[in-house]
Amino acid sequence: MNFDSIYHVIGLMSGSSLDGLDVAYCQFKNTKGKWSFEILEAETFVYTLSLQQKLTTLHLSSAKELMQQDAELAKLWAMMVKNFIRKNEIEKVDFIASHGHTIFHEPQNNFSTQIGNGAAIAALTGISTVCDFRSTDVALGGQGAPLVPIGDLQLFHEFDACLNLGGICNITLKNENEISAFDIAPCNQLLNFLAKELGKDFDENGNFASNGKVNFDILQQLNDLDFYKNKAAKSLSNQYSNALIEILQKENSTENKLRTVVEHIAFQISEVLNSSKNNAQKKCLVTGGGAFNSFLIETLQSKTDWQIIIPDKKLIAFKEALIFAFLGVLRWRNETNVLKKITAATKDSCSGAIYLAKNG
Repeated sequence: MNFDSIYHVIGLMSGSSLDGLDVAYCQFKNTKGKWSFEILEAETFVYTLSLQQKLTTLHLSSAKELMQQDAELAKLWAMMVKNFIRKNEIEKVDFIASHGHTIFHEPQNNFSTQIGNGAAIAALTGISTVCDFRSTDVALGGQGAPLVPIGDLQLFHEFDACLNLGGICNITLKNENEISAFDIAPCNQLLNFLAKELGKDFDENGNFASNGKVNFDILQQLNDLDFYKNKAAKSLSNQYSNALIEILQKENSTENKLRTVVEHIAFQISEVLNSSKNNAQKKCLVTGGGAFNSFLIETLQSKTDWQIIIPDKKLIAFKEALIFAFLGVLRWRNETNVLKKITAATKDSCSGAIYLAKNG
């Protein structure tokens, strides 16, 4: 394997918001032990409605159907990657790093399942592939999540917190020499589900939500759910949104549902941010699709003195793909990429399976 200090990696991220596959061609440099990065090219390959529906219900399918979709998704992703490389005239790729698409995440039952077969991606693209970043940590008694903190620490050291508003919103918090990271609440997964009631894939700029009214009775029920009271909980399954959806059915207006969910998400995030000291001096980097939801960002900013920083569009959309590319680099170098103090595992680990392509 190549242990040069410069790596060119394609990161793949398929999140619980189900909007598509994020593909990011990234360059990483290590200079005297410090990492820097650049997203050279990036694109989201949108999923068809039929694929979105398949992935939404796959956890209810048979084992055979699960394995068939694992193979089919890998074939689709490999085609997308080859098209991406061709379109952008990319000549050098050291390897692909793929998060996979999560179907089951049950660390309490000792498993987390991501489909999009890494061996197939390597075989079909001819490019070595790193994948399955969660299993080792789960085997060590960890939650298998969050995984992004190592990237937040080494690539985004100038921020006091890194907030990802993806299908599920999660955060990395840095307080002096301490770091913590965890899922906060369902986010785009829930907002996009409600937007579909209005015939839209998502609520652009939060326009529908901004026209709704908060249902305070439902808001209280959402905020009283067990996950928010369990301080030891670190990660949410994709199916957790179902509990919120059930509560929201008591409200007839979709706009009111969206407004109430925005209030719920902003409140839960602000509770986390406001628990620290010297808030007005602290900076929170916000990425993920929810960072484009201006109404959600305004609602959050109204509840905290933290400086909410929205970066350029490329970083907003592709930070997770970037970080999984970086996790792949650390795995390639046989260095720690999952931290026990974050996941509650028995020890740090160098997680991920490597499938070497014949020409990789």
